[in-house]
Amino acid sequence: MSIVLEFLGSISWWLWVIIVLAIIAIRDIFFQSKHTISHNFPVVGHLRYWLESIGPEMRQYFVANNREELPFNRIERSWIYASAKNENNYEGFGTDRDIYAHQHIFINNAMMPYNVKEDHPNKLDKSFLPCAKVMGSYNKRKRPFRPASIINVSAMSFGSLSAKAIESLNKGVKIADAYHNTGEGGLSPYHSHGGDVIFHFGTGYFGVRAEDGGFSMEKMIKLVEDNPFIRAIEVKLSQGAKPGKGGVLPGAKITKEIADIRGVEVGKTVLSPPNHKAFSNVPELVDFIDAIAEATGLPVGVKAAIGKLDQWEEIAQIMKTENRGPDFITVDGGEGGTGAAPPSFADHVSLPWIYGFSDIYKLFQKHKIEDRVVFIGSGKLGFPAKAAMAFAMGVDCINVAREAMMSIGCIQAQVCHTNRCPSGIATQSKWLQNGINIPLKSVRLAQYFKTFKKEFIEITHAAGYEHPCQFTMTDVDMNVDDHNLSKEFNNTFGYDKTSVDFNSMQDLKDCVYLGGKYKA
Repeated sequence: MSIVLEFLGSISWWLWVIIVLAIIAIRDIFFQSKHTISHNFPVVGHLRYWLESIGPEMRQYFVANNREELPFNRIERSWIYASAKNENNYEGFGTDRDIYAHQHIFINNAMMPYNVKEDHPNKLDKSFLPCAKVMGSYNKRKRPFRPASIINVSAMSFGSLSAKAIESLNKGVKIADAYHNTGEGGLSPYHSHGGDVIFHFGTGYFGVRAEDGGFSMEKMIKLVEDNPFIRAIEVKLSQGAKPGKGGVLPGAKITKEIADIRGVEVGKTVLSPPNHKAFSNVPELVDFIDAIAEATGLPVGVKAAIGKLDQWEEIAQIMKTENRGPDFITVDGGEGGTGAAPPSFADHVSLPWIYGFSDIYKLFQKHKIEDRVVFIGSGKLGFPAKAAMAFAMGVDCINVAREAMMSIGCIQAQVCHTNRCPSGIATQSKWLQNGINIPLKSVRLAQYFKTFKKEFIEITHAAGYEHPCQFTMTDVDMNVDDHNLSKEFNNTFGYDKTSVDFNSMQDLKDCVYLGGKYKA
């Protein structure tokens, strides 16, 4: 043995390198058949796969310019990071954006901005910006809800996001007086740290699931009774990332904790089908909404990505003729979001937010029922100027998902579907999650929301208004053709927004249904 060790020790280091490379070459040529490049170009062929694997990072950090990347470019990400850290988020020497580009928007400022009086709520709190409408008011729900913030955390499940990420978001929305949508993975302990919650469920009915995989009203009632911080309920019809497509939760991922939260069996694969069991047509959907609202007393709404409008026409007709229906509608953009999806779905199925929302709003306006519903926009709207555009079109609140993730450390690695998220947000790896400092990250989410609302209020005042609900379609222009042609939104999309019933910010602050720290 000593002779063998002595012989191995006498081999030079460079000879060891040659031996290892020779072994790799033999393996590439004679023992592997999966990769043509490695077979035809042994050893060096591996460089190609390595360079391909780090290509996104190389482009992100060294190649792409400030405005080039998708889904969020460097300027957008930097603004969120700086806002979340309460750092300087200004830019100097003018914009580097092509302001003549197709679909660039312009907000028309007033000659004299809105004058904020000394006793105005925004003089005392520069980020006080509640929703101008009350969820459940028209349908006379027992527990109406006015969101205390117009920007809130969109539907992201525990399971898709890590426990520490969910807890950071929930503690952050409590600080910012916003609400936290649970996503369809059920209400977890990490959603229960004091922030207002909208309970969201889809075709899997996780958290309110019966033994046969259907919906359990008994579990819904108990869930609401046991968790008074649940302020509204949202039924997912579809989502922007993969509308009309179901999902599979592999048994290997179903731990005891996830099984308890979702109401499923440990280690058993669970299907989320494309269709709901609780209803199969529009009248049954409306009946289902009414039944949940009656049983819980809470406002009930729906979330959907928009495509064909025939069934939306049907629900609008029922709402008009029977005076019932959803209290709020969340319109999700077809751009996709935090949900992993095949490229064919994310790229092509359902309309982008701006087209989908304008179609729905016009349809509801045609039936004169748009004032009954709280419209929530979800689709890359987490920037003040884009929010102004959305409010001018008729939105009452916005939900943000990826922007919220970035505020707590997401670096847009775009590996959410691999369980290898480097920032510990979209993973169940305990090691990766350990990088999340919950007290710090929750404050950063809150600070991003506060900075967003402060800047949005400033834009609103610059346009001469007290509250963003007062924006009209003529307040925003869009480039729709070449560099010399822009149109106001009402001409671009073919409708005028209906005025929202708004008196003053003080009235909103005094509202008994106001959420956040203001709730009774």
